[in-house]
Amino acid sequence: MCRLFGFRSVIQSQVHSSLVSAENALEIQSRMHPDGWGVAYYIAGTPHIIKTEQSVLKDSLFKRVSGIVSSQTVIAHIRKATAGSLNILNTHPFQFGPWVFAHNGNIKSFDQHKDKIARAIPADLRRFILGHTDSELIFYFILGHLQKQIGLQERHCPYEKLEIAVKSSMEDLTEIIGDFSTIDDAGEEETYLTFLLTNGESMIAHQGGKKLYYSTYKTRCADRDQCPSFSEECEAPTKTGFVNHLIFASEPLSGDNIWHPMSLGQIIGLDAQMKISL
Repeated sequence: MCRLFGFRSVIQSQVHSSLVSAENALEIQSRMHPDGWGVAYYIAGTPHIIKTEQSVLKDSLFKRVSGIVSSQTVIAHIRKATAGSLNILNTHPFQFGPWVFAHNGNIKSFDQHKDKIARAIPADLRRFILGHTDSELIFYFILGHLQKQIGLQERHCPYEKLEIAVKSSMEDLTEIIGDFSTIDDAGEEETYLTFLLTNGESMIAHQGGKKLYYSTYKTRCADRDQCPSFSEECEAPTKTGFVNHLIFASEPLSGDNIWHPMSLGQIIGLDAQMKISL
């Protein structure tokens, strides 16, 4: 299966350590996930995506990109293909307008379900599907539910509407394909619906069978004496409901961040003001 990384912060932050130099960075994890990679980051509210079907270990561009990316919002993905050939159209993250999506998992018996899933996606969205993965179909399936709540090109999306769309889309999708696996390593033929979705402001994660961890604070922030945004929420669980950063990762990364596992079926996210919903 694939590996995910998502980051949302009140300040522009470098992600080089998480993607390259940490003990369990995505570059290290790519040894078992060689089928492409992608990094999405936002500048002035606009998503920029760099991705390729090349393995991270064979592509020096990954280190170059990881070294220059500084953003308040980042989603990164390394792929181990289960559906769709190795080409850039099947490589995550996927984008529509301001929305960016990355998925860890697959749909069991996808060929039997893909036409029904596609028919459930509004025609005005379905025509933008370019690849052949279950992941891209899931993305547009969710967007179909989200556009019932808000215009997809609108810059601001209330978190409550995003959460409603994710919950309703997962309910409708599992009606079609069956529920996702309750066991992380049950095999590549099982259904897993773990993903990250963001518009650069709000970010949401769904634990759909494949493990996902999150972190909102550190044991001690190395920049506590220099950072103008430093607060007690940087080094302890929030008491106010607001956080200064939120990180998601398929596996805990080495460093000072305190990691918590998401439970099966759990949805976690935050809004543009960095108010977290657990």
